[in-house]
Amino acid sequence: MKLGYLIIDMQEIHVRDHVDKKTLDRACEYINYVSDMLREKDQLVIHIQDIEGMEEAAKERYDIMPEIQVADSDLKVTKEYSNAFWKTELEQMLKNHGVELLIISGFSAEHCVQFTYNGASERGFRPVLLQNGILSAHSDVITAAYRDRNLISYPVIHYLISQ
Repeated sequence: MKLGYLIIDMQEIHVRDHVDKKTLDRACEYINYVSDMLREKDQLVIHIQDIEGMEEAAKERYDIMPEIQVADSDLKVTKEYSNAFWKTELEQMLKNHGVELLIISGFSAEHCVQFTYNGASERGFRPVLLQNGILSAHSDVITAAYRDRNLISYPVIHYLISQ
């Protein structure tokens, strides 16, 4: 089974001032671990960058955070809407690579993560949230996301790609 992994909006401008360092470090550790695991098995890793409202003077704040590892083989998609599928090449990119199961991580659980999850489902992909890999400025939103959406842990991902 071909897996796709979306790392959504892990950018300075969106995350740094909204999540405490301990929570951020923990999520980045999970995100990087899963990224490495998937890269080793030639699975698809895609960084989603929200550029809505980007001004030239603050362009560097829209870069992916240094805590998130980006490999040369990773793909990038820029978006201007909460749903990473809306008016982007993401759907076609995933279809071109034969992705069936779509793992989603990143910021923010109540906005871009949830809207992209729904967008993936609407387009026939099987989306799952990475346990401990999504962030929000509000901890209760994480609890609700884990309750209301399909979830996957890194040992299960390891099992799936080892088959």
